[in-house]
Amino acid sequence: MRRAYDEELEQLHRKFYQMGCMVNEAIYKSIKAFVKHDKELATGVIEEDKHINQMELDLEQSCIELIALQQPVTTDLRKIITVMKASADLERMGDHAVSISKSTIRVKGMKRNSAIESMISDAGEKIKKMGEDVLTAYIEYDTERAVEIAKYDYLVDSLAHDIKEACISEMKKDPELVLGATDYMMASTYIERIGDYITNISEWIVYFETGEIQELNTHHKYDEM
Repeated sequence: MRRAYDEELEQLHRKFYQMGCMVNEAIYKSIKAFVKHDKELATGVIEEDKHINQMELDLEQSCIELIALQQPVTTDLRKIITVMKASADLERMGDHAVSISKSTIRVKGMKRNSAIESMISDAGEKIKKMGEDVLTAYIEYDTERAVEIAKYDYLVDSLAHDIKEACISEMKKDPELVLGATDYMMASTYIERIGDYITNISEWIVYFETGEIQELNTHHKYDEM
């Protein structure tokens, strides 16, 4: 009986990791499509999002059934709650990848700025690394690594802030860039939010190990500007 239960928990663990890989791939593709002006790639991200949404629903249902049927306690319960909460964060990350992809389709053909697009690409690389690292921390239940990953979110926030400042500056110089720069600013906001959700997942990893919910995203200076 316990063996079957342990197998269900392990399957939950694997499915979460698979979902995380799908989400990270969607984020990577969405940012690549945005800076490369690739409408076809962006459309693919939007179409694939339904699979991510379904995985989140399946994970949530599995978690609810395990809690109802097995009535887990202590470590097992925390493991299930971690998957349920963190998978919701993954699903929202996927939604932001879709939003970036929609911006790609909308902005195509408008005047562009290669310098700002390069900044967006840099922010995307940092988000990609954070996403990969947080999945590794989850698989290994590495609390120390999770805390370190959350600290790097300030780099993404800083880049997002710089992108917005650059957009405002360029719009003042060239009114024809207004529509495109607005999408640049939105894309930077989506990337920034993805970083916040990665930090949330780090918090759930810490929760699994400690049983305590700790606020790891304590930097808000760029939100206030």
